[in-house]
Amino acid sequence: MIEFKHVRCVLPNGAILLRDLSLTVEAGETLALLGRSGSGKTTTLKLINRLRRQESGEILVDGKSVTAWDTIRLRRSLGYVIQEAGLFPHFTVARNVGLVPTLEGWSTERIDARTREMMTMVGLDPAEFAARYPDELSGGQRQRAGVARALAADPPVLLMDEPFGALDPVTRAEIQREFAAWRDRLKKTVVFVTHDVREALLLGTRIAILGDGELVAHGSPEDIRNSTDPRVREFLQT
Repeated sequence: MIEFKHVRCVLPNGAILLRDLSLTVEAGETLALLGRSGSGKTTTLKLINRLRRQESGEILVDGKSVTAWDTIRLRRSLGYVIQEAGLFPHFTVARNVGLVPTLEGWSTERIDARTREMMTMVGLDPAEFAARYPDELSGGQRQRAGVARALAADPPVLLMDEPFGALDPVTRAEIQREFAAWRDRLKKTVVFVTHDVREALLLGTRIAILGDGELVAHGSPEDIRNSTDPRVREFLQT
């Protein structure tokens, strides 16, 4: 579904964000990109939807180089969830959730039905929340609305950049459990950025640990837990 081939990414000032990344994300899996600040995990995510551009190497989405995709079409095929949800404050929850289907030209009836379906799935009763604005929601409710918006147009891939990092511990644990259920039900390909080892082990079907712009290790949660690589052991113990 997504493949990185010897990808290098450098800032204009010469700082290296990624050195030589080769990595494959299989269809239907949840890949947790795990690493400390500055490791390259968010850069990796943003290269997929062209919010950053690589200096060299190739990135494929569904067998096609991201440079060959129309950028708008690429981004609409990739659901995107960030911290604090990124909702438009002047749109109601329903209008936020239905944004991409609206841009895609869906009929009003289809948009309304899909909006209600996605809001219900993430635990936001449309009768109670559809007409509210983001500032009328709790942090957890905003994050649920952000997930519903990302999924509304039924994209095959979901990109998530530390989506639960700003939530209190109790709400975070609750939404993590809910996300695992959504993931198993919808069978999307998910790339999930986190610096939280527990979150990566809980939600990832596979984990890639990045450090200083390089791939340190990757494998199943069990592989990572049992790794004897001192760099991995050091990370797991922090």
